[in-house]
Amino acid sequence: MFWFLLIAMVVVVAAVTLVVVGGGDGGGLRDSEPDRLLDPLPEDRPVARADVDAVRLPVTVRGYRMTDVDDVLDRLSAELAERDARIAELEAALAGAHASAMGGPGLIQDGPPVLGPVPEAEPAPGPGEQESANGPEVPGKRPEGEKPS
Repeated sequence: MFWFLLIAMVVVVAAVTLVVVGGGDGGGLRDSEPDRLLDPLPEDRPVARADVDAVRLPVTVRGYRMTDVDDVLDRLSAELAERDARIAELEAALAGAHASAMGGPGLIQDGPPVLGPVPEAEPAPGPGEQESANGPEVPGKRPEGEKPS
């Protein structure tokens, strides 16, 4: 009985070896397709929040595929940089529009900038008008040295 089991075991091992090594249709196992990210981020329009929520990165033995993560992050950083530049451009245009609306004509002057308020010219006293020694009289203000009655 021992000899029968030994011969059966040798036959089984030989058959398995022939099938694995070179028997059958002449080819081994076909290569498995790599678990790669099919880029769900749209190329024809800006990335929306729903697009980012839909991204599912493939998992490998040690975690996520670094190249897929890098590709997604590069695309998102490019989109954010483009949006930041557009926002800065629009804010500058808005600030220019506000400045022109608030200042009106004559906002931009060719001369040096004026610091402080510009004093208004007072009309010269006409004939018969007399200035006091303390300067022009201001209604409601008492000249110096005068006491209230």
